Amino acid sequence: MTMACDLVIRGGTLVTPDGIGPGDVGARNGRIVAVGDLSRTDGGEIIDATGLHVLPGIIDTQVHFREPGNEHKEDLESGTRAAVMGGVTAVFEMPNTDPPTATPEALADKLDRAGGRAWSDYAFYTGATPENARSLGELEALPGCCGIKIFMGSSTGNLLVPDDASLRRVLENCRRRVAVHAEDEERLRDRERIASAAAHPRAHPEWRDVETAFGATRRLISLAEELHRRVHVLHVTTEEEAAWLADHKDVASVEATPQHLTLEAPECYDRLGAFAQMNPPVREARHRDGLWRAVANGVVDVIGSDHAPHTRDEKSRTYPNTPSGMPGVQTLLPVMLNHVNAGRLSLMRLIDLLCHGPNRLFGIVGKGRLAVGYDADFTLVDLSTSREITDDWIVSRCGWTPFAGMTVTGWPVGTIVRGRPAMREGQLVDGPSGRAMRFHEGAGP
Repeated sequence: MTMACDLVIRGGTLVTPDGIGPGDVGARNGRIVAVGDLSRTDGGEIIDATGLHVLPGIIDTQVHFREPGNEHKEDLESGTRAAVMGGVTAVFEMPNTDPPTATPEALADKLDRAGGRAWSDYAFYTGATPENARSLGELEALPGCCGIKIFMGSSTGNLLVPDDASLRRVLENCRRRVAVHAEDEERLRDRERIASAAAHPRAHPEWRDVETAFGATRRLISLAEELHRRVHVLHVTTEEEAAWLADHKDVASVEATPQHLTLEAPECYDRLGAFAQMNPPVREARHRDGLWRAVANGVVDVIGSDHAPHTRDEKSRTYPNTPSGMPGVQTLLPVMLNHVNAGRLSLMRLIDLLCHGPNRLFGIVGKGRLAVGYDADFTLVDLSTSREITDDWIVSRCGWTPFAGMTVTGWPVGTIVRGRPAMREGQLVDGPSGRAMRFHEGAGP
């Protein structure tokens, strides 16, 4: 039987829910219509994927693109451009912009700004505040919203839900899985003198210590269990949290980042200074090892980049007057493919973390699987090529990466969003064609 397709990827190694093996994949009108032997097709563009692995489109579930309010660091166009350059086809963007995304009007403004400018597909978090708690049920159901984000501890921006009474009100008024930055605000304020006295970012993990993170996570999970609410604990950084969360998977899903799985203190602070500063901090090697155990035993559900760019000038100030965060959406996949090459996780486990996991947790319509009926989102990678990550390669507006100088094995060579190539061999193709993602009602298990 001849299959009519407008795009066929031939001769690659496909990563499907059924496993990894040779095959072709065909798309029509932005969706996958056939997987298998497609030597007989009518019309359409043919992409030769010989020697390449064809992955489902990579989803980055935590990015900060800074628009509106701080476009000198990044904006929706430059951030999504960096995404597709790194093989990422869809992103969840965070609400700590200026003004924060905490009202229907602010969400609508972001959706308007992204229209015609985004290279990848996108969705936006709405930020929780004590003031908007009662309206969160309506906000999380709006088109283009991927869920509610809570900052329990202060970070970049002014969104904050620091106390248990406010946290309870937020959780009581949501239905979908709530994403949480878990750091204890009172402890942060009490210990800020440590950072000021040290005047060097190597004190960052001492100021924002293990108990600052672990204590907030325990408070969060206690409330979530009491209220029977699903929560998503972002960027877990401590060995203690990772082990403890294994016993609370009935209410909690877990995110790790490439930074916390790759860098270690104090070396990164001595080498990079404030360019290694983020919240929660990069910690000592034992914590990194604990996170890898959590990846291996299934406690970690997704990996997100926590892409949070700042300019070189901002990062070059004297600590602690330096902003926390580092770019990561473009390096997410190369860094993690290098970990696959080193044997730290399998390719199938990586696809579970970057594709199947986001689909499963957040109920994204048509994303996260290379399967018939899903969107024709593909990331083509060469698992055998080695390349050095350089600042010159970074297209994020900040123009730097903490991974500069790192040679990785495994590299994205093609990004296809709903059947339209966005990047080929390191070059952008055509123009921005990203759209807002859709979610199943009452999304997420």
